[in-house]
Amino acid sequence: MVKVALPDFLSDYYQNSFNLKQHLQEFLHLDSETLEKNLSAGQQKLAELGHRDFDWETATNFYRDKVGEMYLFELGAWHLECSLNIENTLFLIADNAKGRLLDFGGGIGTHTICAALCPQVEQVIYCDINPINLDFVSHRAEQLGLSHKISFCSKMPSNETFDTIISFDVLEHLSDPCEQLLSFYRVLKPEGKTILNWHFFKGFNQEYPFHLDDPQVVESFFKTIQSKFLEVFHPYYTTARCYRKWI
Repeated sequence: MVKVALPDFLSDYYQNSFNLKQHLQEFLHLDSETLEKNLSAGQQKLAELGHRDFDWETATNFYRDKVGEMYLFELGAWHLECSLNIENTLFLIADNAKGRLLDFGGGIGTHTICAALCPQVEQVIYCDINPINLDFVSHRAEQLGLSHKISFCSKMPSNETFDTIISFDVLEHLSDPCEQLLSFYRVLKPEGKTILNWHFFKGFNQEYPFHLDDPQVVESFFKTIQSKFLEVFHPYYTTARCYRKWI
């Protein structure tokens, strides 16, 4: 398999995932050994919390108030362990992102940072309901000298439009992903693009108890995306897909 190099402006991702571990240590005031222990245990602890406390009726409160710092460890471990998959999503952003970009459910900020480093992107709006994630990504932006290019919000702006919308590993956490697709469609400019992925699966061992997997909702999701968006081919080996509006 031919190895494709990231653009020069994203080369730091190869070295340290945009200084992810360093930023976690600084933000959480942890030594490296404690950080590694928390990263190793993150997925299991979050799954246990999900089995115990997650309910679709209170899903917003779960992600906003209950997951705490544990979510940073789970997301951090995922991004570090699956660096090749993440790398392909960065290629997609570098190839397609431009203008004003919305990162919906931006998590630990890897894709927001990538977008902010892209010269064709003018402004990045990072959106996440979790206040710890918001503060952490704000810290990362400051450390990387990107604060001037990234703004933050906890709710998607409904009265603005965007040239690019990205949303990774988010739609399966929503009770109504179809409505979110329609919201993206409304705020995406006519020539804009959206880059998305999803995983409507609770895992072979129920390790993702907070993932949506209702067959009827999933079928409605695919009908909605096929009626509103046209897929744009890309050559990268990843579950993420790029779309433009179907007008």
